Amino acid sequence: MGRLVADLAKGRDYEVVRTFDIDDADRTVADLVEALHGVDVAIDFSVAAAVPKDSEACARAGVPLVVGTTGWQSQLDAVRRVVTEHDGALIYGANFSVGVQVFYRVAARAAELFRDLDSYDAFIEEAHHKRKRDAPSGTALQLHEIVTGKLGREAPVSSTRSGYIPGTHRLGFDSAADQITLTHTARSREGFAAGALLAAHWIVGRKGVFEFSEVFDEIVTTLANV
Repeated sequence: MGRLVADLAKGRDYEVVRTFDIDDADRTVADLVEALHGVDVAIDFSVAAAVPKDSEACARAGVPLVVGTTGWQSQLDAVRRVVTEHDGALIYGANFSVGVQVFYRVAARAAELFRDLDSYDAFIEEAHHKRKRDAPSGTALQLHEIVTGKLGREAPVSSTRSGYIPGTHRLGFDSAADQITLTHTARSREGFAAGALLAAHWIVGRKGVFEFSEVFDEIVTTLANV
């Protein structure tokens, strides 16, 4: 994802001034702050364990941060405190794909329509490549939160990790008479990178901690008027 973001950024006239990889994992926060000098915005698609340190370094350096890494949300309160303490800016999301954001909204409306139809049971299925560490995916967990909130009852989530699947999420409503499904299938990871760049453009000049899906409509409206 890091390489894909960098390639896409260069193609859109952004300048990639610094990259960090596994060899930088042992850097201290102070080292990272120094290395971030002259950077306008940073994008993190690394590993969950790195997010607290990366967020602190960016906050201390005054560099807004986009976090596309998943599996770290148990540390969200601590990360929020650090970013707020240093008057920083961070935007995070389980999925930065524009298509997924639209899928969330379609799923929410579908769940509302099925709320009073007790004969239908909802279910969520997700599949990713075998190297993806978290299961269920962050996208599936967010979809579950959206659907159960609108539906008013539980929707079980199942996960598959196999091969090289880029990412598929399916929401279904099943009854004795029929089944209705809504599916988002990622053909590549480019959609995630493109959404992260949208978030990076939007977060510059702002302060605070934001969740991508909560400000997605504002991002789209703001950039449409640029």
